[in-house]
Amino acid sequence: MKQQEIMKTLREKIKEHKYKFTTQRQDILRVFVDSEDKHMSAEEVYNMVKEIQPYIGLATVYRTLDLFVELGLLKKLDFGDGRARYELLDDSMPHFHHHLICLDCGEIREFEYDMLEPLEEAIEEEERFQVVDHVLKMYGYCRNCRRKRRSS
Repeated sequence: MKQQEIMKTLREKIKEHKYKFTTQRQDILRVFVDSEDKHMSAEEVYNMVKEIQPYIGLATVYRTLDLFVELGLLKKLDFGDGRARYELLDDSMPHFHHHLICLDCGEIREFEYDMLEPLEEAIEEEERFQVVDHVLKMYGYCRNCRRKRRSS
């Protein structure tokens, strides 16, 4: 049921901006809502949507992802691996979450400990600078890769 609510909210946001909720746009959003992988590249999205719509083009996926970023439906992320990744932005997500990136297998995991809040408050008070967003990426080795590295 939650997935249907998310799709409804996203559809309404698209229509608020006077865009059509085409089948292609719906299928691209559905990939994000249904996927276990929350940080997908355009190519990964394309391959998943192609299973539903065999005639969709990669350029269409890129244009649609750019539109969704512009509309605030997706966030574009750079994890330093040479390709942009996208994650769904919806109101049920915590405002801030951070990423753990494995340097061996490339796994990307989210964590929600927001220890930066006191820092943001100090910056706002001392610098009169209002922080509206931040990104924290930690690079290292996941549990599985650490085991492999110890055994070799």
